[in-house]
Amino acid sequence: MATQTPGGKPWGGRFTESTDAFVEAFTASVGFDRRLYRYDIEGSRAHARMLARVGVLTEAECEAILAGLDQVQREIEAGDFTWSVSLEDVHMNIEARLTELIGDAGKKLHTGRSRNDQVATDLRLYLRDQIDLALAELNRLQQGLLELAEREADTLMPGFTHLQVAMPVTFGHHLLAWFEMLQRDRQRLADCRRRVNVMPLGAAALAGTSFPIDRHYTAELLGFEAPAENSLDAVSDRDFVIEFCAAAALVMTHLSRFSEELVLWASAQFGFIELPDRFCTGSSIMPQKKNPDVPELVRGKTGRVNGHLVSLLTLMKGQPLAYNKDNQEDKEPLFDSVDTLLGSLRVFADMVPAIEARPEAMRAAARQGFATATDLADYLVRKGVPFRDAHEVVGRAVRLGVETGRDLAEMSLQELQSFCDRIGEDVFDILTLEGSVAARSHFGGTAPVQVRDAIARARRRLAAS
Repeated sequence: MATQTPGGKPWGGRFTESTDAFVEAFTASVGFDRRLYRYDIEGSRAHARMLARVGVLTEAECEAILAGLDQVQREIEAGDFTWSVSLEDVHMNIEARLTELIGDAGKKLHTGRSRNDQVATDLRLYLRDQIDLALAELNRLQQGLLELAEREADTLMPGFTHLQVAMPVTFGHHLLAWFEMLQRDRQRLADCRRRVNVMPLGAAALAGTSFPIDRHYTAELLGFEAPAENSLDAVSDRDFVIEFCAAAALVMTHLSRFSEELVLWASAQFGFIELPDRFCTGSSIMPQKKNPDVPELVRGKTGRVNGHLVSLLTLMKGQPLAYNKDNQEDKEPLFDSVDTLLGSLRVFADMVPAIEARPEAMRAAARQGFATATDLADYLVRKGVPFRDAHEVVGRAVRLGVETGRDLAEMSLQELQSFCDRIGEDVFDILTLEGSVAARSHFGGTAPVQVRDAIARARRRLAAS
């Protein structure tokens, strides 16, 4: 019969006194890593089956462990499980309850592994699932963007550079720019998932184990592509956490930029869109207010995810091989990044298809900033005027427009010809907003026909991914 160790710790044989109460609470992670319980149990099931396969456990012991783990999971999910800070983490809490339920067989489960490879495996199982959820929400958001872009393929709006009117575009074309950003995000997350899907289990504390384990079998049971090649790297690597947070930071940065446009477009000064009431709030003092809280919050939450990425990079930068207690600090930034990303994607996927465009306001804005000036310059080039000279001609015409408060299309032919005699009656065909966007009918261009073709291609890409 084993002697009781100080504080009842499973590792207490080396120690002569119990852990200080504050240190116990300070070093415990069960307050936040308990969310890994399902993955911890999943990994333990596979580990038990592998140990039975290689003869370290008897079939009876394996069956008892599997039944006990099922009971532990039921208790946790029913809210009947008692989590103990004195047991430090999710792993020891589950193992202690398992041992209470099935006796000595529960103590044998940890043969051939360590909490070091166990937690790394749990994190990878967890993150693999979260990436799949993020990819599903990204897909839903992209589908919503395509739905809105198709409705607004002909809607004219100003395209901006430096937040100044530059050239006319279609709203559908503008929305497809966001689709492309999110498509790159999908690719990054899918690529990250490949590196997440490697199994650390069997690396034990850092050097592997002397037991005849079959890591390839365990990896197969858990759906990993392969076991990690090097035991030292397997337990100390957190690249996959950092890489996910980097990809998440880019997704959030894109959503933040999108949010900034939605906030501007929904303002009275722009009036380009109407956000559904269910995604907005009012003011406690100003009855007229309709605040775009969802995009504002997503814009703000981006800072959290960016901060978590920096935190994790800083966490890892000074660590020697192999595992260090510092790595306990990887979970809270990761968990919050996951929660923030999934919440932001979900609310955007719900909101975007319900956005209502205001074409009249968009068109009026496109007419205010000499948006067809480049079209006039291109027209002159096609008439044989060198581009730099054409640029100068159009610049002088714009100056007249500024002075007289008129757009280029509102000037007479005689006025335009006073700047260049090669301008003919046909110039008015290209000075309209419709003519401008229709002229850009090439792959990736803003012409409505190209927008519809791009939407069809985008749907095929989504279906194939």
